Amino acid sequence: MKLITGNDLATGDVVWWTGDDWSRHVEDAKDAGEQAEAIAREQEAARRVNVPYVIEATATAEGPRPAHIKDRIRALGPTVRPDLTLKPADPTAGSWVI
Repeated sequence: MKLITGNDLATGDVVWWTGDDWSRHVEDAKDAGEQAEAIAREQEAARRVNVPYVIEATATAEGPRPAHIKDRIRALGPTVRPDLTLKPADPTAGSWVI
């Protein structure tokens, strides 16, 4: 499974390609397949996202799980305080990082 991630131009937030737009939540990300690199280039050229890149991921019941720890951390949000994660009310939000 190939996902596209990057940063929102206006806010700097980590964003994930949903198939037709961008979301702050990795659960919304869709497999971009063999078109991933072309989509990333097109979205960057359209100035919709900053420095998009393609990553490997696996499908899980909770949604896509980035293969590399760096991207798992990016998907979760800040690591210094659990209350600042994208899902502060979710007690299991940090359990899949490592």
